[in-house]
Amino acid sequence: MNKINQNEILERFENPQQKEDYTINITVPEFTCLCPKTGQPDFATLYIKYIPKDFCLELKSLKLYIVSFRNVGAFHESVANQICNDLSKTINPQLLTLKAQFNVRGGIHTSIKVQYRNKEWKDSNHLL
Repeated sequence: MNKINQNEILERFENPQQKEDYTINITVPEFTCLCPKTGQPDFATLYIKYIPKDFCLELKSLKLYIVSFRNVGAFHESVANQICNDLSKTINPQLLTLKAQFNVRGGIHTSIKVQYRNKEWKDSNHLL
């Protein structure tokens, strides 16, 4: 994968509701990267679900971060893990799940699910 320093694009802001756990769901319907073998575009819908701790994702920076993959050659598995890792490093959530559903190519549909979990977090509000 052609890794560029995309995580520098991501911004965060202080979680305005730190007393209680809650879930944030984000859908990105227009994710694009390039197949590293053929150079053809791969399209996916990303489903991001996270329980913030101290910080939340700033959405405009997330959009710019997602667009930065448009010309990057990446295997589905690699790009899904990179996005989960970059988001987790930026906001250090209690829990973050990324599901990447790639459009059918060559008759094959790929869906990747990656999760980060703070080892000290307990799901006391039964959000999972």
